[in-house]
Amino acid sequence: MSNYMAILLLSVSFPLLFSFYPALKFWRNLKALIFALTVVIIIFGSWDIFATWRGHWYFNPQGILGVKIVNLPLEEWLFFVVIPFCCIFTWEALKFIKQRIK
Repeated sequence: MSNYMAILLLSVSFPLLFSFYPALKFWRNLKALIFALTVVIIIFGSWDIFATWRGHWYFNPQGILGVKIVNLPLEEWLFFVVIPFCCIFTWEALKFIKQRIK
């Protein structure tokens, strides 16, 4: 397992596990979540593809698995899903906690 993949798995483990907490109802807006993740993937994926093509950005071969999709490592594509997912989950969890405190 690459270092990059290990960090992604560690990052998503808590939010993914607790996203199924019934009272939070995180999955009620699944379409909005998918839309948000798709926008992030298109914008930042395109940006990274261009940046790596131009040589402005690169990935250390020792830190990735080596599987590439459109010249970007698998871990980078997963980054565009995992990190926004974690951010959206955190936002929703904080809103849930705020409602419970009132």
